Parts: sequence; structure tokens; C-alpha cells
Amino acid sequence: MNRLTNDLMRDGYLQTSAIIEAFANIDRMEFVLPEMYLEADANIPLPIGYGQTISQPATTAIMLELLDPRPGHKILDIGSGSGWITALLSYIVGEKGKVIALERINELCDFGKKNVMKFDFIKRGIAEFYNIDGIKGYSARAPYDRILVSASVKEIPQKLKDQLAVGGKLIIPVYNCLHYLEKRGENDFYEEKYPGFSFVPLVDKSIGQ
Repeated sequence: MNRLTNDLMRDGYLQTSAIIEAFANIDRMEFVLPEMYLEADANIPLPIGYGQTISQPATTAIMLELLDPRPGHKILDIGSGSGWITALLSYIVGEKGKVIALERINELCDFGKKNVMKFDFIKRGIAEFYNIDGIKGYSARAPYDRILVSASVKEIPQKLKDQLAVGGKLIIPVYNCLHYLEKRGENDFYEEKYPGFSFVPLVDKSIGQ
């Protein structure tokens, strides 16, 4: 068990055995820039270039605990950045699951994909990366059991709600408030809000074009 995982368990952020196991086996150091290696186990966000960050581990743990990923799930990971969350999710969903990672910045998409390749999730057909705007989701693989968005929006996109399977869960930051949605029917959503977070914005490349 690495230090970061132990710290997150001690502080109550990690509670579910499958998520704990993923954190223990997917080392965050593999997803940070070389100059950040010594800080990889710190419970802080770290820059990965292009104005983006790898999320604070405690925030990632909270989001995954709310998301409740399980083996065999098909998950849409929007704003995949360094690829760390993609790898954590890929570990959890396993051979029968699928994680679709979307990243709008080409260089970060390549960076995240290269990092995830260290764990063979792409080779084994569990993880897939696409350099596209996540704000519209990825309808080609919908519906999804889970959707996780790691950048903030001004409002929850209807297309993401549409691409969520009935019974599925969506975790998304709206400004600095984390929103949990559970789809109970085609147009029936249960929602909870958790304030006090900070995320980089999810940018639609079509704006201003």
C-alpha cells in the first residue's frame, strides 16, 4: 500500500475496497511531469501543462466514491488530462468493462494515453482515448453506466444526461460545486450538490469559431 492511499484511507476519503485497490496499484507518480515526481504523493493538484492540472487526490477519491464504478461498467471519462483517473477507472471496471476518455487538448490527450499505456489498459481494450470536446459527450458509445467530468461547466449539458443509462450516475462540477446525478427514468434525475471544490473549466472549442 503506497503512502498516498494510506493517507486517503486514514482521512476518510477512500472507503470502498475496489477504489482503494485501484489507488494502491495505480501510482500517481506515473501521471505527473518529471519535475513533479517528488510531489506525486502530496494531497495537492499538480500542473500538467496547458493550464491544466492532475486533480488533488482527495478530490479524486471523493468523486470516485460518489461515482461508484464497478466491474463491467462502461464509463465516460471527460477531461481525462494526465490519464490518472482513466487508469483508476480501467483498473476497477476490468476486462469486461470499458472506459472512454475524452480530452480536448491534443497534447494532453497524447500525454494521458501514453501514461495509461504503461498499464496495458489500452492494449487489452479496456481504455480508449479521443481528442474531442467532452461537453457533448460521445454518443457513439452511449449509453454509459457512469459519466465522470473532471472540469467545471456553467450548467449540466443535456447531451450528457441523454447519454447516461437509466440507473446510471453522473458526477460533474458546476462552477465550484460538485453535482451528483442518478438517472432514475428517461427524464427523472435525482440530484445532490456538494460545494467547496475548485476545478479548471471545461472549454468548448467551438466557442468563438
